[in-house]
Amino acid sequence: MLHILYFVHDLADPAVRRRVLMLQAGGASVTLAGFRRDDNALAAIHGIEPIELGRTQDAQFAQRVAAVARSAAKLSSALRTVARPDVIIGRNLEMLVLANRARSVFGGDMPIVYECLDIHRLLLRNDVVGGALRSVERHFGSQASLLITSSPAFVERYFRPRSGLRLPVVLLENKVLALDPAIRSVTPAARPPAAGEPWKIGWFGALRCRKSLVLLDDVSRRMDGRFEIVLRGRPAYSEFDDFDRVVRDAPFMQFAGPYRNPEDLAAIYSDVQFSWAIDFFEEGLNSSWLLPNRLYEGGLHGAVPIAMEGTETARFLASRRIGLMLDVADAAHLTALLNDMDEQRYLAAFGAMASQDRKQWIIDRADCQSLVQRLASLTRASEQIAELQTLPQLHRNRGGLQ
Repeated sequence: MLHILYFVHDLADPAVRRRVLMLQAGGASVTLAGFRRDDNALAAIHGIEPIELGRTQDAQFAQRVAAVARSAAKLSSALRTVARPDVIIGRNLEMLVLANRARSVFGGDMPIVYECLDIHRLLLRNDVVGGALRSVERHFGSQASLLITSSPAFVERYFRPRSGLRLPVVLLENKVLALDPAIRSVTPAARPPAAGEPWKIGWFGALRCRKSLVLLDDVSRRMDGRFEIVLRGRPAYSEFDDFDRVVRDAPFMQFAGPYRNPEDLAAIYSDVQFSWAIDFFEEGLNSSWLLPNRLYEGGLHGAVPIAMEGTETARFLASRRIGLMLDVADAAHLTALLNDMDEQRYLAAFGAMASQDRKQWIIDRADCQSLVQRLASLTRASEQIAELQTLPQLHRNRGGLQ
């Protein structure tokens, strides 16, 4: 069984739980190590006790760098009970540094995989800081055997033209993990609101965009509650002036807390007609390039996505002729986009969603097995290289014995 040592930036991140479940479903054993940013019981993984390397904080890059440096210095002790891994995965740049350190701790040449699902804004700066971070990425990334990323735009806009890395790429989109037959067999039904009830827009997942919060609150007020906003997930409180106060004071907005992914997806998406698939967190950069979790979650469950023109999400939807597109990011244009919503228009948009191939929204057990097989192939390639490197030494040794 392939043994994977997986370094992660946040043990409380539900996406980390999903990736570990994928690797396990593919036939791998996983040792999980990383930092924790907050407590989240819903991200716990049955049978896995993670190795906690410390606490880090959102939006505190310097603090995270210091925490990683401290962990690197004592990583040998932290990993003393861990069996030698076959593959080491580092989830983002900080963890790639620890993955390289871990390989030296084990004294091996096991392959390293760089998993990068967001391009941090500091990497994109055209100054000394940005250049230094890209140099760090090139240095540690040059030791990797594979890059895993979640959007083709990350490759097109950053990795190919700017990163300097020349790695094989696996595109692993943020699809819904569908190991349970009930998830694979979901058949969404149209759900126009009853007479007198509002339309609902669901904004689910990592809630980190202050501009989206303000925009959705403004539009729901302008439309006098014809549209209500339902928030679910984990707010990044560091990105908001006062998230709880804004939601509390918003007359047509509610925050219903975190949820389990994928177990709770059917319940939360069946309660809304639309999915907010817009993120202005790093507008024009990472937010324009990503394909968010909620795109696939909403697609699987028939929620009509609302996307921003000019983004990778909009390109994805336009190629399939689904979803609603916002051309200008302000309340007036969003109000105009939604103002003539009625049952007929909604049913047409829902029908386009329902006609899509459901496989594009999900990852099944066969996909998990393919991923693990791809990772296992790295170990075989590494072993072959090692064998080739030993041949000259063997010839020299034989020559000395003659």
